[in-house]
Amino acid sequence: MTSFVLSLSDPDANLEMVGGKGMSLAKLARAGFLVPDGFHVTTSAYRQFVTANGLQEQILTALGTVDTTIPATLEAASRTIGQAFAGATIPLEIARSIREGYDNLSDRQAKRDKQPIAVAVRFSATADDLPGASFAGQQETYLNVRSTESVLAAVQKCWASLWTGRAIAYRLHQGIPPDSVALAVVVQILVPAEAAGILFTANPLSSRRSETVINAAWGLGEAIVGGLVTPDTITVNKDTGGVARRETTEKLLMTVRTESGTEQRPVPDSLKNKAVLNDKQSVELMRYGSQIEELYGTPMDIEWAWTSSRGFSILQARPITTLGEAPLEWKPPRPKAVYMRASVVDLMPDPISPLFATLGISSLTANMDPLSRYLIHAKAFMPQDYYTTINGYAYMCASFSFRGWLWVLFSLLPAFPRILRMAVRFWREEARPRYQTTVAQALEKDPAGMTSTELWQAIQKVMDSAGYYTCTLMFATMGASSGSEGLLTKVYQKMVQRAGDPSATALLMGWNNIAIRAEKSLYDLSGFCREDETLKAHVLNTPSDRLVEQLTGEEIPAGVERAGWQEFHRRFDRHLEEFGHMIFEMDFAKPLPRDHPGPMLEAVKMYLRGEGANPHERQRASEAKRLQTAASALARLKGIRRWAFVKSLNWAQSLAEVREDALADIGLGYPVMRGMLHMLGERLVKAGALQNAGDIFWLEKDEVDKAMAALERGEAPESMLEHVVQRKAFWQKAKAATPPPILPPRKKYMGINTNVWLAESEDSQSGNTLKGAATSPGQVTAPARVLHGPEDFTRMQPGEVLVAGTTTPAWTPLFAMASAVVTDIGGPLSHGSIVAREYGIPAVMGTGVATRRIRDGQMITVDGSAGTVTILAADN
Repeated sequence: MTSFVLSLSDPDANLEMVGGKGMSLAKLARAGFLVPDGFHVTTSAYRQFVTANGLQEQILTALGTVDTTIPATLEAASRTIGQAFAGATIPLEIARSIREGYDNLSDRQAKRDKQPIAVAVRFSATADDLPGASFAGQQETYLNVRSTESVLAAVQKCWASLWTGRAIAYRLHQGIPPDSVALAVVVQILVPAEAAGILFTANPLSSRRSETVINAAWGLGEAIVGGLVTPDTITVNKDTGGVARRETTEKLLMTVRTESGTEQRPVPDSLKNKAVLNDKQSVELMRYGSQIEELYGTPMDIEWAWTSSRGFSILQARPITTLGEAPLEWKPPRPKAVYMRASVVDLMPDPISPLFATLGISSLTANMDPLSRYLIHAKAFMPQDYYTTINGYAYMCASFSFRGWLWVLFSLLPAFPRILRMAVRFWREEARPRYQTTVAQALEKDPAGMTSTELWQAIQKVMDSAGYYTCTLMFATMGASSGSEGLLTKVYQKMVQRAGDPSATALLMGWNNIAIRAEKSLYDLSGFCREDETLKAHVLNTPSDRLVEQLTGEEIPAGVERAGWQEFHRRFDRHLEEFGHMIFEMDFAKPLPRDHPGPMLEAVKMYLRGEGANPHERQRASEAKRLQTAASALARLKGIRRWAFVKSLNWAQSLAEVREDALADIGLGYPVMRGMLHMLGERLVKAGALQNAGDIFWLEKDEVDKAMAALERGEAPESMLEHVVQRKAFWQKAKAATPPPILPPRKKYMGINTNVWLAESEDSQSGNTLKGAATSPGQVTAPARVLHGPEDFTRMQPGEVLVAGTTTPAWTPLFAMASAVVTDIGGPLSHGSIVAREYGIPAVMGTGVATRRIRDGQMITVDGSAGTVTILAADN
């Protein structure tokens, strides 16, 4: 038997029978939410009404005249259909069912409240309020309907509203066939709302899923829905359960009930500027919204009403169809802990690969304890997440447990003077030789002859050695360098420096470190080319990517002398062998200079053109200045001043001499490790688990463990193609974000301003002037060149400002071209700062947002003395 009316919570109230809105209300009612009582007039009633009155043919005929580009045709068709519906008659059986539904509702209401029944009559289309389309506002709603005949008339008007001009246009735009839709009607008891509004379980403006946004106004909700009033807006944080923001507006109009319907009336003066909901009510409503969101499994748009006698009622709920992709939520893994992007994290400006996050980062954390036992003779009580990732970005945890602080106070700090005294010797005699030995042992093996498990174990051994080596730098060179340079600078400024004397940095420059040696090697290579005219012409006139191809082959390029080319080939190979391991970033998924030799060839071309300074002369000049500055100071110092200067100078110079070499050698094991990983990736491709060998970097360590176990058993590993696709997509999303320098955000930590050692936060950078750390003095105005990695290096032109996430020794060839340097992260002792001072070019580090705010070709002014970068013009 055909059902023309169903109770509101009827289990048969599905989409086909009661439409989207009705189905949603039925679902809410069955789940126990405070939904006003009512009933459904089903789509069967609509279809029977259309059939009995011969309306379908009239509908299709009218729609045949519609041209969606001409609004008048939409309105003409709507009027024609509306007139046909108005002249039709509701079949007796349907009318009887609606009367019974209303009478039953009236009886229940009368017994409960002893008041005349007032209902809301709302449309509910079969294509209404679904995840892919929202038909809010496309059909009519009738409020404060008070009699049986009025309900019948309202139902008939609702049916006709399926064919309003805007409803027709919307369905045509959505591609919904006109003969596929039908309309149900929901009849509900009207809540005599003192306040009403809309709740979004996700922020519709920012798309943040962690925020609930509430619009609230006095009276019935139609004033908000119809845009007649600017409602209060309350933002509630779901995580904390507290009100984050509120905007209380002046509310001038409110929708109220009358004897014959509703009307707009002025808001009483006492309520105009009063907040509609207090914090407690807002949080209560947020919790209802969260429960509804959990029920539906998606962010929801919810209409609500409030009365002092009943509290909150839910009038309808539908998925939010206009919500953008959720932005990244920057939440600390442990709510009470503090996480920073500092120290070795400076070497990881981008989101790191899943394999490095689960193998490399864990190796860093694990090696802190054996290093502590070796240097301090005590177990390290570091946080388990001392190094961790948040949205793919590396962070360092700065929150220690009680035992951890005891270790810092009574083990680490007392041992620090001894560690500093032995720092350089420890690096030279223990840390570096140990790493070199592990790498040499790995190179002796034939990867092709190893089982997959043996290959994986060898990779982990090299990574463990690299992790140990990197941890030693935090004690032996990086941390000690910071303290020693700071001490020397203070001693020099307070006890030594006179007007006209060089700055303290002059005492720490001019070392023949690995970065300088690499630059000298390229300069010398250009000098060799200059002696052979055919070779010089070929190098200058051949694109660098083509030169790379030729240098990997055996053929002699046409027009080039064989002997000259072969010697050039040999010298370039030797350069790659000696310097090709210097990392661009710490993540081993990123290529090495030996994988991207194009920028080195660009540096050779620059020197061949007579551009750039001679690095031999520049280094000798810096060395002479260092020696002269020290000698001049010592000549006029006596007593305690001389003693303090000599002590601080010797300490700082011993560390400055080796710091860049120590940093550059982090990548000693990367060539062999990357080679083994690619071979392992090829085996997983052959087994069907991956599509490309390089996709192994997008796996996590435990996934590789399982794959190796499967291969060991002679089984096919589980396919990880989908994981790789998803993680690559997330990496791109994370790469576009700006990671906060500290979480939770704060200006001070342990009483110290965080901008002393951390990059600026995105929120602090407004306008056209970016702030950062002033790390190399001087001022330059020039076009910006934003480089994200070695794949971009060949775009760098002499005289441009190098703008990057960070720089490492592998970036040094670009400094010879740059007029200034700007980075997202880093500080006074970062590689970029030190090399910029060596080159005498301005540098501003730690802007936080330079690579995102500055575009290629924009004219910018870099003030390395003030620590500012000013964007002057749009792209050239």
